[in-house]
Amino acid sequence: MKKIRRFESTLWLLIKVVLYCLLMAAFIMIMAKENPTLIRLSRTMGITLSTYCVCGLLFLSIYGKYDVGRRKSKPIIYSLSLAVLFTDIVTYLQLMIMNTITPSVYAFRFDSIGSLVLAYAVQFIIIVAAAYGGNGLFFMIHEPESCCVVTSSQESLDCIARAIMKYKKQYRIDYIVDYRDKDALKTIKKAQTVFLYDVPSLQRSEIIRFCYKEKKNIYMNPEMEDIVEINAQYYLLDDVSVINANVKAWTMEQRVMKKLMDMGLAILLGILTSPIWLVSAIAIKAYDGGSIFFKQKRATIHGRVFEVYKFRTMRENVENRSVTDDDDRITKPGKILRKTRMDELPQLINILKGDMSFVGPRPEMLENVEAYEEELPEFRYRLRVKAGLTGYAQIAGKYNTSPKDKLIMDMMYIEQFSIVRDIQLMFQTLIVLLKSDSTEAFKTGKEEEKYIFVPAKETEETEKSGE
Repeated sequence: MKKIRRFESTLWLLIKVVLYCLLMAAFIMIMAKENPTLIRLSRTMGITLSTYCVCGLLFLSIYGKYDVGRRKSKPIIYSLSLAVLFTDIVTYLQLMIMNTITPSVYAFRFDSIGSLVLAYAVQFIIIVAAAYGGNGLFFMIHEPESCCVVTSSQESLDCIARAIMKYKKQYRIDYIVDYRDKDALKTIKKAQTVFLYDVPSLQRSEIIRFCYKEKKNIYMNPEMEDIVEINAQYYLLDDVSVINANVKAWTMEQRVMKKLMDMGLAILLGILTSPIWLVSAIAIKAYDGGSIFFKQKRATIHGRVFEVYKFRTMRENVENRSVTDDDDRITKPGKILRKTRMDELPQLINILKGDMSFVGPRPEMLENVEAYEEELPEFRYRLRVKAGLTGYAQIAGKYNTSPKDKLIMDMMYIEQFSIVRDIQLMFQTLIVLLKSDSTEAFKTGKEEEKYIFVPAKETEETEKSGE
């Protein structure tokens, strides 16, 4: 294993090259049954290979690469499957266009869609084998990293430990220490990786300096000042190094482009999903005869209040509170709509009305906004832009993600905004439909017990009571 680790970067590079070549070869070889020029030296072959490579790199940058060891197998499968699907479709359309412009005896026809489906099925099998096999190989080479969690309270420990414990093959929590412990640095030195969670800025800086000196891997939860710093740029003022955080509102051009994109997509998706609207409305009405739509007051840009539209998924006149597993308020049609996220479709109306955008922070209930702002005053910064149908917090987070983590994700989006980023997030929204935990409800107290972790040892009191 030590010898393998010496050449590990080369090994993974070769595995990635072989994987991507196999995926492309599966498409080319199967589609060649309909168009033999694909496996002959020809213009068709050259353009098709070029198109496949360019589109493949583009969609891999959107959905994520073959990063075994960093992610679990299923997320890798979801990412690669979607990237390959869109690459196949674009390349297939390019082939049809080429043969339409220059007709030949091997003219591509729509009835070759069967070959496309077969090619994707073979590619999917390759992706599944590569994901599980790659992660299996990675964890044969690497044992779980010995970790030290540095935190400030039992509540914070429970939060970060719950997340780490979902990656048991990557991380093993061996040490837990209160940042105020006088022997904290000695404990940190024993570990390979350090998780800093809810540690004050001053003490965190000291620990980071120590970890850098000792060459320890560092993970830390970001605060607002970190978001500003992450999005800042290095700037040389004469011969003085500074970091420039150019905090300003979006430009007029960005706003106009975003508005045009919102209107165009809302109309297009409204037309394409009209059958789903019809079936959903019939199912909701037939189940209990109640109203089809659910309306609720939410907050959008600058705190403006509007009514958000959704397909009704709960029984009427029930208590309005967060959803839990096996919630008896949810109707049978509602379970399907919530699982597939189709209950969100009526928000296309909100987009056309100008209340929402396609991409942005999710609109929170008014009572939640007040509660969150009381605990996190920075939460109001989310209202600098319009609420969105989808966003980074909806793609990367879950229904029960903490308000602070949602805030961090939303602020990252706001500070890194671009039209290209919006398009990327729209494509990534498809991953939400595949993730089983994206609609994960709040757990009951009984279920939370499995996440209980050994708390950090309390530090000795060095000050007298009352001082």
